[in-house]
Amino acid sequence: MTDSDKKQLASDPDGLLTYEFIANHIGTPELDIDWLADNIIAVDSNGQFTGSAARYLNAINAELFSAQIDRLIAATIDKDREHRYLPALMQGIWGNDCETRAAELSARSNNFRRIYKRLYPTSAI
Repeated sequence: MTDSDKKQLASDPDGLLTYEFIANHIGTPELDIDWLADNIIAVDSNGQFTGSAARYLNAINAELFSAQIDRLIAATIDKDREHRYLPALMQGIWGNDCETRAAELSARSNNFRRIYKRLYPTSAI
């Protein structure tokens, strides 16, 4: 990643440019994924692209990008006040059957617990 890339992405109006940059350069050794995660968190106002980036990185290599995925998920939870992106994020990260495993996943992941409580506020979990 060049300084010119960072300068251009720093003026990203909503996170789409940063998300596209991640997707188009994911195998590049000089990719600064920490900077990109920080940037998309800073510019995405509603959680759409932070959630998409978390799901994308999880699909590419959940173990390698675990720190960035956790930060992106936490940011999505905070930003998605209307819960438009949280259901897809929850299923994309923890699987389509995640609701049936809610107790187990809540015990293992604070981010899962936070999403679940936002989507199901009256749940006992």
